[in-house]
Amino acid sequence: MFRLDGKVALVTGCGTLGEGWGNGKAAAAVLARQGAAIYGCDLNIDAARQSAEAVAAEGGKIAVRQCDVTDGAQVEELVRACIETYGRIDILVNNVGRSEPGDPVSMTEDLWNDQIQVNLTSAFLCCKHVIPLMKSAGGGSIINISSIAGLRYAGKPQVGYAAAKAALMQMTTTTAVIYAGDGVRLNSVVPGLMFTPLVERLAQKYAKGDYEGFVAHRHAQVPSGRMGDAWDVAHAVAFLASDESRYITGQQIVVDGGITMATR
Repeated sequence: MFRLDGKVALVTGCGTLGEGWGNGKAAAAVLARQGAAIYGCDLNIDAARQSAEAVAAEGGKIAVRQCDVTDGAQVEELVRACIETYGRIDILVNNVGRSEPGDPVSMTEDLWNDQIQVNLTSAFLCCKHVIPLMKSAGGGSIINISSIAGLRYAGKPQVGYAAAKAALMQMTTTTAVIYAGDGVRLNSVVPGLMFTPLVERLAQKYAKGDYEGFVAHRHAQVPSGRMGDAWDVAHAVAFLASDESRYITGQQIVVDGGITMATR
């Protein structure tokens, strides 16, 4: 089940530096394990290449390039390069995102605009250039990686990130309805608190560098008693990319250990 043989997946934000597994790197690996050819991109080309090496070491087929997916011209070139390499795009995983602290009073206008660009406009631009290709090919699956911060207050003052991730889910749902008749499906994977290499940077931003304390606090917030990891996100992505989910569109799969259903 969930085989993706003969399919091509475009994965944005695929890079992770070092030995850890971020959401994009794990998604690329799982999709490749299921038989998909991967075309990945990242703002940091070294991170993208490290992910490519990890996927290729498992026998996966992957090519990567540098791309700023908040830039429409670069996204257009990214999509063109993927088509030139593999001839098609069956799966799009919009994984780019970044959380910055601030509320409407403390956050600068530039930072607000940056949060919207990174977390929302990036997915809009990729959809803009990929959907016509999927439509002409008879269909495809787009998976947008959102966050529980778009569903509820997640314990951190990150109003720009939260607003953008909420908008991303609504963009996903609306676009899914528009293109349902064309066979193009769009769904959101909504991670909760995940234990990825990103947590170290979040500790610097939100816990004054107290990494161990920040990790312990995040584990304690989750009803299951622990954070999830990138593989939990990647397996949800693989399901939504597969033909087994062919009748699912405009939906949200929340991967959070129960935290959004808890009151603490």
